Amino acid sequence: MVRTKESVQQYDSEPRWPAVIAILAVGGLYLALPDSLTLGPNWLFPSLVLALLIPTSISYHTGRHRLNAILGFAVDGVLTVGLIISVTLLVDALPAGKEAPQQLLLSAASLWITNILVFALWYWRLDAGGPYQRDKRPGHSEGAFLFPQMTMSKQALREAGQPDWSPNFVDYLFLAFNTSTAFSPTDVLVLARWAKVLMMLQSLLSLLIIALLAARAVNIL
Repeated sequence: MVRTKESVQQYDSEPRWPAVIAILAVGGLYLALPDSLTLGPNWLFPSLVLALLIPTSISYHTGRHRLNAILGFAVDGVLTVGLIISVTLLVDALPAGKEAPQQLLLSAASLWITNILVFALWYWRLDAGGPYQRDKRPGHSEGAFLFPQMTMSKQALREAGQPDWSPNFVDYLFLAFNTSTAFSPTDVLVLARWAKVLMMLQSLLSLLIIALLAARAVNIL
């Protein structure tokens, strides 16, 4: 247990690097999209994301948690806008035949993965006040999602070697992956209305990408 610059108790801090890798991965996937599926030059979007990510990381390491949260929301917002624009352009490109079927399949796969990463970032950023607020308390007893560990007794958690279990980015990535594949939550129940809205949006985008766009591209082949 250590002291932060804001003089609050902080327990084992969850790692931030998985979220950073996810953000960089989204930027890389965007670079791989054809020009017809991007708004402006394809380097513009990753450059904007990187320009926001650098001060976001600096603010975290310097203990400016409020600024870090604001910049984090800005990064997630930019990623979401980029995803929605590309999906919209992909829907438009399919009947117009602007891209070859193989290119459409690759683009659909890239956007499907992007969809998972973007919404995993949102769940991680918003649940229980975000990572910084979760770091302030031991364990995880309440939030927008009901993880299986939250239903276990303290003794069961100790026996499982997780007495102060708290979700990290991988848990939210797993949740987002299940939402994009099953179009619904699996082992994690959704409690908050904002989380239900986000999951509906993620499922809708996934449905567009998989069931409509990728399937149609296969038929063209």
